[in-house]
Amino acid sequence: MKTLITAFAILICCGSAFSQTPEEMKAWEASMKPGEQHKWLASMDGYWNAKVKMWMDPSQPATESDATTKNEMIMNGLYQRSSHTGDMMGMPFHGESITGYDNVNKKFVATWIDNMGSGIMYMEGTYNDAAKTLTLTGNMTDPMTGKDMKVKEKLTVKSPDTHIFEMYMVQGDQEMKTMEIVYTRAKD
Repeated sequence: MKTLITAFAILICCGSAFSQTPEEMKAWEASMKPGEQHKWLASMDGYWNAKVKMWMDPSQPATESDATTKNEMIMNGLYQRSSHTGDMMGMPFHGESITGYDNVNKKFVATWIDNMGSGIMYMEGTYNDAAKTLTLTGNMTDPMTGKDMKVKEKLTVKSPDTHIFEMYMVQGDQEMKTMEIVYTRAKD
């Protein structure tokens, strides 16, 4: 059944491709070609050690833990899969993100899932080359209230072997930093 559904989806895509003009085909081909933004993501491929700080209450000290991350480009270099493993609140933690650059909409897009919840977080944003920072914004569902909560993430590249991730919960014009992760490239 899976094979039949996959074959049907391919036929639909290919069928619409055959009826496209040469200009439309060029646009489609350009949309699936990795570019400079994808190369930037690929520069972070590999294994990373992470020092994690989390704040559940900004008036209290952060909880600290160690984690590891594996980044790898997938889908012909269009997306980066990041697998994160560590401990959170004394429990084993595993999370995965998929990040890419949407050539058509000219923005970065990302999803996040983990074993601490059943929702999927979706974010989009831009890269500031001068600051060497990718900033993503989006929404997640607050499991305690069931309501959407705005989130902001910043990834700042300090060097090819060090970058800093920060996560903020956003309420109105107020941002509360909830996480900071310092990544250092694992040495072979």
